[in-house]
Amino acid sequence: MSDKPLVGILMGSDSDYEIMAEAARALREFGVPFEVTVTSAHRTPERTSEYVRQAPGRGIRVLIAGAGAAAHLAGVVAAETTLPVIAVPIDATALNGLDALLAMVQMPAGIPVATMAIGKAGARNAGIFAAQILAVADSSLRDKLTDQRQTMAAGVVAKAEKLQERLRKDGF
Repeated sequence: MSDKPLVGILMGSDSDYEIMAEAARALREFGVPFEVTVTSAHRTPERTSEYVRQAPGRGIRVLIAGAGAAAHLAGVVAAETTLPVIAVPIDATALNGLDALLAMVQMPAGIPVATMAIGKAGARNAGIFAAQILAVADSSLRDKLTDQRQTMAAGVVAKAEKLQERLRKDGF
């Protein structure tokens, strides 16, 4: 892979950075080049539209959009492109991210948005899902994803063994 970004990570505000950094971390772990920007569906609609329309020409193949509150960013992005769009709802209001989740998941027919879980787990999964989309045409990336799954499975087995040791030690 080149250093040319394949994934664009968008966030509605720089206050979303701590959450959306998880998507970037996941992509970095798999060696997937990405770029990150702040653009708002409401405050900078022209900037958002321009970014999304130019993305394919820059080599972007997948877009990840994180936003809170009304959370229209992913939907606006999806309306501007046929690239896969992955949404990350962010807990930014008294509704604990449920408003963002519903805004993202309830897209009209014909404008799909793959919506992840609220918060950091969702952002991490967005990065992994973007890698999975790219891995359809990249066997090296597919191998990295398989290795990651095997590492996670081995971690669970190790924790189960450690728990059994603790139970024996505690007399159970």
